[in-house]
Amino acid sequence: MTGREARLHGTLRAVLLFDIAEEIDLTRLHDLVGTSPRRREPAFRGPAPEYVRFERTPVVENLPPCFTSARDALQTRVRYFQYGVASVELIAPFQGDWQRLIHLANRWIISPELEQQARALLASRLGQLQDILIKPYPNWISEDYYVIQVDPIGDGAPIPADELIRHCGAQIAQIVRGEESPLSDAERDEVLQSRISYYPADLLVVGWVAAFVYDTPAAAIPTLDLLEYANTQLLEFRYYDEVLTKVLANVYRQIDVKRGFFSAWRLAREAAELNTIRLDYRELSERTENAIKFLSDMFYARVYRLAAARIGVNDYRSLVAEKLTTARDLYESMVNEFHQQRAFFLELMVVIILIIEIVFLFRGKG
Repeated sequence: MTGREARLHGTLRAVLLFDIAEEIDLTRLHDLVGTSPRRREPAFRGPAPEYVRFERTPVVENLPPCFTSARDALQTRVRYFQYGVASVELIAPFQGDWQRLIHLANRWIISPELEQQARALLASRLGQLQDILIKPYPNWISEDYYVIQVDPIGDGAPIPADELIRHCGAQIAQIVRGEESPLSDAERDEVLQSRISYYPADLLVVGWVAAFVYDTPAAAIPTLDLLEYANTQLLEFRYYDEVLTKVLANVYRQIDVKRGFFSAWRLAREAAELNTIRLDYRELSERTENAIKFLSDMFYARVYRLAAARIGVNDYRSLVAEKLTTARDLYESMVNEFHQQRAFFLELMVVIILIIEIVFLFRGKG
């Protein structure tokens, strides 16, 4: 059996992420939902040192199933990250052939229903958990990602990943792209370039909006966790990029305003506010990036780097870094201008004092 005719079993997962606050109080959340911190997460399948873990393990809350408009039951889980992101995961089992799976993946990826349902569910849940949010955001930005996990195929030894790619690569590429129509050979090859395996019979193919995981449900958990984490990073960097864009635009407008002679002190105040914002967002950015620790040559570190590259984390990280650098340069420029104006003002005062003294001196002699 090549796998093309096999009956498939696995799960469809929609991961809907929302940036809801600057920070979430995980300690208080554990108390409210009746959970306790886990010793270590993710649970890596291969040997891994103790420091390969989340710095602050997310809080997981399992909720009752929710239902689609077609009355399909979905397992529901919310995961809260310390840096202000909540991830709603909707899970449904499936079975069928490749064509059935292609259709399901396409339907999940293009439908707005799951995102709307997840947003409403999270809003309802946070109505009871407002105290956990530190500096909550009035408007949430969101990100969605889909993971199609397929159980190993074969009654005895499972079909190897290389063979699966050779015989079913076109279908896998369609699933990752969320397309019902067959892709061109060039596009199929481009999608399948982003694949990685640890054992001969496991496979991960990462795309921009979805990923295909060929592995047992238990063994796939660390990969799913890392895909989710990479998407939380993408969401956070998108937020930082949006805020810094507005901040810099406002600074440019203020700089363009014609300044009066006594504007130096207002310029200093604006520079201080800009630097405070810059430092705050650099701290938040570093906290997001350092939320999980890796050994650089581990398999799961490579999984994370592959996912980060494909979903756009690296691109947004670079944008944020550039804008933080621009903010630093503007701050230094504004401070230098303030010092120049202050120096000129002090020199002018010295000259005025000297003139007054000379005037009084000559008046005394007269």
